[in-house]
Amino acid sequence: MSVSFGRTTLFPDRFTVTASDRIVPSVLVAVLALALPGVELLEAQEAPGSAPVATAQRIDTRPVIDGRPDEAAWQTATPLAGFVQREPNDGAPASERTEVRLLYDSDAVYVGVWAYDSRAAQIVPGEAIRDFEVTDADAVIMVFDTFKDEQNGFVFGTTPAGIEYDGQVASAGSGGGFFLGGGSNNQRRFQAGAGGGFNKNWDGSWEVAASQDGEGWYAEFRIPFNTLRYGSEVEQWGFNISRRVRRLNEEVFWSAVPREFNLYRLDFAGTIEGLEPPLRRAVTVTPYVLGSTARDYTVVGSEFDENTEFGGEAKAQITQGLTLDLTVNTDFAQVEVDDAQVNLTRFPLLFPEKRPFFLENAGFFTVGGGGVDLFFSRRIGIDAGAPVPIKGGGRLSGRTAGLNVGLLHIQTDGLLDGSDRSSWSVARVAKELPSRSRVGGIFTDRRSDLSGDNNRVYAMDAQVGLGDAVTVTSYFARSETEGASSDEAFDVTAGVTTRAFRGNATIQQVGQDFDAQIGFVPRRGHRYYQLFGMYNIRPGSVFRELRPHISYFTYRNRADVAPKGFEVSSRWHIDNHWQWDSGMELHTGANHVTEGLYEPFAIPGVGVTVPADVYRGWEAQFVFFTDRSRALSFNSRLNWGSFLSGSKRTPSADLTYRYGDRSSITAALAYNDVDLPEGSFTTTLGSVKLGYFFTPRIYMQGLVQYSTQVDRWSTNLRFGWLNTAGTGLFVVYNDVQGFDTLQGPQGRSLFIKFTRQFNLAGF
Repeated sequence: MSVSFGRTTLFPDRFTVTASDRIVPSVLVAVLALALPGVELLEAQEAPGSAPVATAQRIDTRPVIDGRPDEAAWQTATPLAGFVQREPNDGAPASERTEVRLLYDSDAVYVGVWAYDSRAAQIVPGEAIRDFEVTDADAVIMVFDTFKDEQNGFVFGTTPAGIEYDGQVASAGSGGGFFLGGGSNNQRRFQAGAGGGFNKNWDGSWEVAASQDGEGWYAEFRIPFNTLRYGSEVEQWGFNISRRVRRLNEEVFWSAVPREFNLYRLDFAGTIEGLEPPLRRAVTVTPYVLGSTARDYTVVGSEFDENTEFGGEAKAQITQGLTLDLTVNTDFAQVEVDDAQVNLTRFPLLFPEKRPFFLENAGFFTVGGGGVDLFFSRRIGIDAGAPVPIKGGGRLSGRTAGLNVGLLHIQTDGLLDGSDRSSWSVARVAKELPSRSRVGGIFTDRRSDLSGDNNRVYAMDAQVGLGDAVTVTSYFARSETEGASSDEAFDVTAGVTTRAFRGNATIQQVGQDFDAQIGFVPRRGHRYYQLFGMYNIRPGSVFRELRPHISYFTYRNRADVAPKGFEVSSRWHIDNHWQWDSGMELHTGANHVTEGLYEPFAIPGVGVTVPADVYRGWEAQFVFFTDRSRALSFNSRLNWGSFLSGSKRTPSADLTYRYGDRSSITAALAYNDVDLPEGSFTTTLGSVKLGYFFTPRIYMQGLVQYSTQVDRWSTNLRFGWLNTAGTGLFVVYNDVQGFDTLQGPQGRSLFIKFTRQFNLAGF
């Protein structure tokens, strides 16, 4: 009997480790050999096959970016072909033919895509709006590993609707695992993994256009070198491109990627040769002007207050890989609105960062995971949900001397009475190592002009990749707050991903006095344990995949508020996911939940207090969603069973209708019916989202939200006319109404904002 483990084989009598820089750093191999009895070091084995190589063709006349790659220049480049499946049958030839060609000139890289389709009438275009979720449409997505470090990259993609889809990859798209514990919103700013992932909120400056005919669809990309960051010493770039044929729910790659991984695993990418990127320094400025009128009806005697604001950012490339960003009166992304959420827990929710200044190279600053972010930029300039004016600041980030570097300093108005100014500083450095490994450190500092008002956090972190399958991440942090005790936090997470199995284990501890004031730490004074294991089964008929799994997490008290080891929260979860070929899924699970209250808990917004005790019980959990690429799709969830001292039923559902690529409407409803000895109550959260997309850059959207927990109706209407990098003209109207205790209008506002990016120099 043998078990496949990455690119090596494990036998029952011995643990085998491939010893090469690509697999495991030699020092780590030696440590394993000493620490684990029976370890045998083998010579490095090459992975089967080799990564493909593409050649970029230099041109003198740039093609017109109109979605029809018919200029003669495209025919001078050698086509990239021979795409293979990742889904549903990894390694099998693609069902439909795809060709890609690469060109470049002194200013930009050009990518042409010929996505042929034998059933062109069934192409799924998706919604014609920037950053639409491309898994729900036909799409092509590419990644450039410009430093050839196999960990960081720039992502660009589009759909037949011609949208701009982009983001930044950090830490090869994932960390050692994922977080199961409650008490925070799992929709983090990074969308996968612990301590890294994919930052979809980043918006670059580039162009794309698409067209369609009876033979398929086509796309042309122009990606300026100024948008990318790269080193002058790197002669090759890593590159991969994938195509999704949505009617088949098929995903194919130019450079093959195993089914258990995805595009962001850059160690499976191919290579681009022949590029001669310019060594120039770009300088851009992005000013904005904002006019607004707003009234807070909760303040007696208030009137509409008109206001005009100016501000913006400047960006300068210090080197090809190092960028300086400056900001004055920072753009608060007033055109974005957070989705309302129901919170019946004792712990705060996390909302993603949306302000443009904080998004580029955000992955360089990320340290943490498992529900703890040691740096979370949304803490800067936002206090208790309200904006605090940012006076100005700067950030230096990128690659230099083989290191990832991030330096940030921001000045805001004071947070406390008597304070006129607060300063927020972050310093981060990390060294990328072979096999998805790295070591780094971070320092954060918050202080004001008040004596004794300061907080610091020091941390070291590391990640080690073992073969293709295993990743171990960890950090150790210490906080110092003047006038309070110092304390520590640490986390160690190990994850394994193979073709048939995915699992991880975590141990984490956060001291009761650990205080990361520029981070997000929803729970303190605990030790946390987590175990997770999932099998992937391909039955061959009826279902594409079955995913039976089991998980467990628990928070054990380490604070003075209760006995050491007191069970604060725990959950056993047993489930199976039933997936059809179309992407439709059914999840059937059960949870055994424990909540330990060491003091009475007043449930927010409902007037019910639950006494201190340890509450245990079972609940059933069902999830069902249809093929999300269809014109009409449905998503639902039901949790039914034990809740604290009583029971709770929580059905939720949303229904989406799309009319071609030009319009969509989604109606959602979440309902909580809670029955406790201390009192029964219900909460309802409803919303309607509407969108009409005149072009991929001109849109009208509306969001109406209704929450009984906060006793409000809210309406947000947005018109956007986008330029490059998410800039443009925005008109936003907000209206908040109370409907029960808070009857009548609560607030109204109108914002008109214009922002534009200007290239001042390229030398």
